[in-house]
Amino acid sequence: MPTTPGLSVRRAALRLLDAVFRRGETLEQAEGAALGDIRKAPDRALAKAIAGETLRWLTDFDALIDSATKQSLPDDAKARMVLRIMLAQALRLDTPPHAVIATGLPLLAGGPRRLAHGVFSAVMKTGGVKPGRSTLPDAPTLPAAVQARWGETKAAAIAPGLAFPPELDLALKDAAETETRAVAMGGVTFAPGHIRLPRGAAVESLADFKAGDWWVQDLAASIPARLLGPGAGKHALDLCAAPGGKTMQLAAAGWKVTALDMSKRRLDLLKDNLKRTGLKASPVRADALTWEPKHRFDAILIDAPCTATGTCRRHPDVLHRIGARQIPEMVELQRALAAKAAEWLNPGGVLVYAVCSLEAEEGEEQGAWIDAHCGLAPMPITAEELPSGLTPTAEGWLRTHPGMLAEQGGLDGFFVARWVKP
Repeated sequence: MPTTPGLSVRRAALRLLDAVFRRGETLEQAEGAALGDIRKAPDRALAKAIAGETLRWLTDFDALIDSATKQSLPDDAKARMVLRIMLAQALRLDTPPHAVIATGLPLLAGGPRRLAHGVFSAVMKTGGVKPGRSTLPDAPTLPAAVQARWGETKAAAIAPGLAFPPELDLALKDAAETETRAVAMGGVTFAPGHIRLPRGAAVESLADFKAGDWWVQDLAASIPARLLGPGAGKHALDLCAAPGGKTMQLAAAGWKVTALDMSKRRLDLLKDNLKRTGLKASPVRADALTWEPKHRFDAILIDAPCTATGTCRRHPDVLHRIGARQIPEMVELQRALAAKAAEWLNPGGVLVYAVCSLEAEEGEEQGAWIDAHCGLAPMPITAEELPSGLTPTAEGWLRTHPGMLAEQGGLDGFFVARWVKP
């Protein structure tokens, strides 16, 4: 029996989603097994796009499904998940309804195909001139658990930044080339050494990729290293350094960088990035909690392990995988790293603490803890040091979230703070 064209891609999308909801994996962790039989790059991209849009808009898709059924489908019912990916294609990826039906219903072999067909058709009929388009809000509705954790005001501010996958941010090795490169590449810039390109650009096909003149790095992720300024040959430690974006920033700014990470795989990526860009650093594989440096440092950057909820615009699985129970473990590790880093600083040395998390426990509360326990003096961040459109908090910290600069493409959620050792 001939296989329906595109069916294998939808099956792969289902496998990705199953890995997130049943095993708690990230989409990236799930790719190897879920996409193993998908060889063509466009097909792999489509499977990931279907899964990503399903996760991004899942609460709203469920509301539509529930509005069209007399008896609610269980949350873990296969029919509900198939309907979710059908709606993701029709309402977010502009897949023609007939193609959605042709590749969706076969996923329910032996199951309630008639029910799924009826629910999908009912939802699509509510959309007026362009079927289904008016059935979704302008911004996705965040999961109830996330809204409860962040609060209504914060969730409402963040949601507009999650409506679309992010655009592509590049960090330049030579910030002096920012304006000319932005024009040549057809991008915009929000800070020296930064270029933003439209989403969908194939990274390895962009100009000067092989030459190593730039690397991919979200605008918010580039801020912590910026706050250490020029290195002038002084020693910096990049804790939890891989895959190397901040290490390369510091090396390009003239620091002698020790790049510490405990993951061999991720450290290999860092080494590859250093080789491609021609930048110099000293990679060290070790556990920061047991490692002892041979000398003290003039600057330390901690991009601490965290729940990574600030990356939800590019990794929407975190909205569904991460809950309150994961936060305390991260908080304990972050404090241990900050305490170690404070010991390793030279007098006059600067510590920057950063997390790509939207949780106050990992950000603002950690900033207050470091103030009180690490023997460091606050070194407030100033507006002049930040990309256009961003301002520091009253404490001199920085808090970003995906809803900021949403009309310009948004940015990841970060907490960043800085101190100096007396």
